[in-house]
Amino acid sequence: MSNKILITDGLDESGLSLLKKNADVENRADISADDLLKAIPEFDALIVRGRTKVTASVIQAASKLKVIGRAGVGVDNIDLDAAKQNGVAVVNAPVSTSLAVAELTFGLMLSLAREIPRADATMKLGQWAKKELEGIELYGKTLGIVGAGRIGMEVGKRAEAFGMNIIAYDPLLDEAEIKRRGADPVALDDLYAWSDFISLHLPLTVQSRDMVGALAFSQMKQGVRIVCAARGGIISEAALLDALNSGKVAGAALDVFTQEPPGGTALIRHPRVIATPHIGAQTAEAQSRASEDIANEILAALSGEKLRWKVA
Repeated sequence: MSNKILITDGLDESGLSLLKKNADVENRADISADDLLKAIPEFDALIVRGRTKVTASVIQAASKLKVIGRAGVGVDNIDLDAAKQNGVAVVNAPVSTSLAVAELTFGLMLSLAREIPRADATMKLGQWAKKELEGIELYGKTLGIVGAGRIGMEVGKRAEAFGMNIIAYDPLLDEAEIKRRGADPVALDDLYAWSDFISLHLPLTVQSRDMVGALAFSQMKQGVRIVCAARGGIISEAALLDALNSGKVAGAALDVFTQEPPGGTALIRHPRVIATPHIGAQTAEAQSRASEDIANEILAALSGEKLRWKVA
């Protein structure tokens, strides 16, 4: 009997066609939480992106489930403890979207430095705000990267090409490894104190939730600029708003939010905030790679083969 795979958040055709050749696939984009709970007992595999919450209740109801696949990097929407307890493997596609997220991050940095969104908006209003739009150059500035993984270091490569000084902190890497990856290793408080730009590249965990809060902002250089295309919840949004209003933070560019969509909050509406709707992985190339990678990983799990990217 063919394995049954449920896809709940859509999947690029490149991976979808691969799955359909090898399994019975049901594509139910935008399925509700209640309907997912009712449907899941039928399936051997589940593929999600960021929208679907794979809770302990879903996993416990999934009597046939062997593997959960995240078509992307972050797995904070999947209850990993429940998956382990119920013998369900969790896999992701960690390399597929790295370039897309790194390029967006660097685009956000440039937008902060030169106020590109504001320049465009004023032009569309028929205004010529040239004298008001004096930005800063990236050349010679220090970029502090928090999280020296694939994406963080891809950002670092681009920053180096612009003549920036690259420092990095990563709690999981020793100094020698951070140096090998192309950055100068520093303590987190030193990174805060020395950086003109700070870019965050951490998963959302118990340890990282709200780690960039009032204390962290107090340690930062006056006029620092913050970029986050990692996960909402790493930055305390209330503390960031205070830091923007005080002038400690000169600007922030955010692709992720504690609640998504965030609505028209004071932070989103702030004149020194650039906000994008979690589009870090939203390129045609990244979606195609993620789709193929997760399809191959799911099929390997169902066949009992060795897994490249097992998270739990």
